Amino acid sequence: MAHIIVVGNEKGGSGKSTTSMHVATALVRMGHRVGALDLDLRQRSFGRYVENRRAYLARAGLDLPSPDYRELPEAVAGGQGENPFDQRLTAAVAALDSEMDYIIIDCPGSHTRLSQVAHSLADTLITPLNDSFVDFDLLARIDSETGKVVGPSIYAEMVWGARQLRAQAGLKPIDWIVLRNRLGAQAMHNKKKVGAALEDLSRRIGFRVVPGFSERVIFRELFPRGLTLLDLKDTGVDQLNLSNIAARQELRDLMTALRLPGVQIAF
Repeated sequence: MAHIIVVGNEKGGSGKSTTSMHVATALVRMGHRVGALDLDLRQRSFGRYVENRRAYLARAGLDLPSPDYRELPEAVAGGQGENPFDQRLTAAVAALDSEMDYIIIDCPGSHTRLSQVAHSLADTLITPLNDSFVDFDLLARIDSETGKVVGPSIYAEMVWGARQLRAQAGLKPIDWIVLRNRLGAQAMHNKKKVGAALEDLSRRIGFRVVPGFSERVIFRELFPRGLTLLDLKDTGVDQLNLSNIAARQELRDLMTALRLPGVQIAF
């Protein structure tokens, strides 16, 4: 059975698609078979990332390691009362399960039925989070006077529900990872406050906090060509600048922190 990695966050602009593409490509480059699904049926940022990659590689005459991205199949009429969204996702995962070592599922930046079902399938859940209290509100409500956590958010409650469903089905618990993205060099006081709040909340509702990607221009430049940090040398960039080298180290640290089964970091 494939190990399912779900990248989920109900707020847009947190770096879900960038995270999905880099994790997927890193796994493929390390020799794993990786399937990929995008559940954002409207924006399809992850899907467009892969399409950009295919188009660029075709133009450049390159053959670089890439995840096996697939569209959700159409729902079959008369599916014995099964929700059509459940049916499409179940069919897509079933088609990939026996062929792949890992399946990466990128969820939309909103609450949908597809996203809810995907979270219940996750062996590993990655929640990218911009490093601010605006995005922290995704996980928990904060008392504005004391800064203390008042209670979990709707998203945290959805993850809790997914965990309960997995427990009832006798499946192993979700390894939930909150990824601190867009960490800046400035605003150290705010960064420390967000970090302390995350560490406190992680003990209360059960997730691991991992540093993600800093704010870098390179990520905006990679998307139109469908490339990742690991592809630069294969596309004629012989000399990486310091920012690119630092970004590659962030990716290496992320892949190590994920603790995925069978993964030996080799880049």
